[in-house]
Parts: sequence; structure tokens; C-alpha cells
Amino acid sequence: MRVYVPLTLSGLAEAYKTGELGTGPLVAYAVTPGLREWYLSDDIEELEYAALSRAALASLRLLAADPDAARRRVVVAVDVPDGAAAADPDRGLDPAALGEVRVAGPVRLAKAAAVHVDADDAEADVAAAAGALEAADGGDDDAQFVVDGAEDHELLWYATQEIPNLVGLSNRGNGRSLL
Repeated sequence: MRVYVPLTLSGLAEAYKTGELGTGPLVAYAVTPGLREWYLSDDIEELEYAALSRAALASLRLLAADPDAARRRVVVAVDVPDGAAAADPDRGLDPAALGEVRVAGPVRLAKAAAVHVDADDAEADVAAAAGALEAADGGDDDAQFVVDGAEDHELLWYATQEIPNLVGLSNRGNGRSLL
């Protein structure tokens, strides 16, 4: 099963050092029955993109909580054994939990299929969106427009062999290297 794990660049650097995305339970996003029902699609590529988008929003939430993190959303696509990830059946159609799963055990970075990261030109919009997220959650339409501006940027696809280059990106928030 393919799951999408939301991170930050500093979180990716830590995973690169330790070899693990987390020991579990780990929050990730996947094509769940609730996501299928919500999007009313049988196209697996569309559904996978929807799960990736949900993980990108979760990455934005991580950025909002960490003002020192580089202002780029990061999502790691990982293949886990069937049954290793489970959705909460009580929250299946809750819009806030669409596609959300918990991965029970440790998730090795070596199982990653790809990494998705914002381009340089997205940083200003992602920074603004991270700052507006709380107000958007509170129902502020102007703030939601700012958050949607980050979603206008497509995450770039990187092969797992490129992870060392990604974690070597400077942390623009404080000028330090991530390694």
C-alpha cells in the first residue's frame, strides 16, 4: 500500500540520518474508502493525487508549528505492507481526516518510492499560507484564499537517490545547513 508521509525539510534530514520516517504510530495519507467516497472517482491516479494533496496540507501544518523550518512542504511516498496502515473507521467521512491513516510500525526511509517537495518559487506563498492557516481554520475566507495559494504550487517529484541533495538545502529561516 502506498502512503504519503508529511514532513518538513528538517524532518526529512532527520529521517535521512536515522533511516526512519518514524517508529509508529505514524500519521500518513492514503487512498482510503472515505477518500474514495468523498472524491467519487475510480481513477487511482486521481485518488493518489488527492492523498498526496492531503499530505501536503498536513506538511503545511507542520510548517505552521515550526517557524524555523524552511518554508517548503515535503511529502514522502512510501510503500508499506497491506494492513500496516489503517484509517480510523469513526472518522472515515470527517473532512478533516479524509485519507488519514496510522502506520503501526516503524517506517524505514529505504521503503520510500519518491519524495515530493516545493520548488524555490513556492516559498513565499507557503510561508504566507503557514501564517494564515490558523485563521483559515477559524473560517476566515481571506486567510483560506492565502492557504489555497500554496496549493496552487505543484510539489516537485524527486527520486530517493536525490534525498542527500534535498537535505543539503539550506534552512533559509536561519541560514544553517540541515545536516
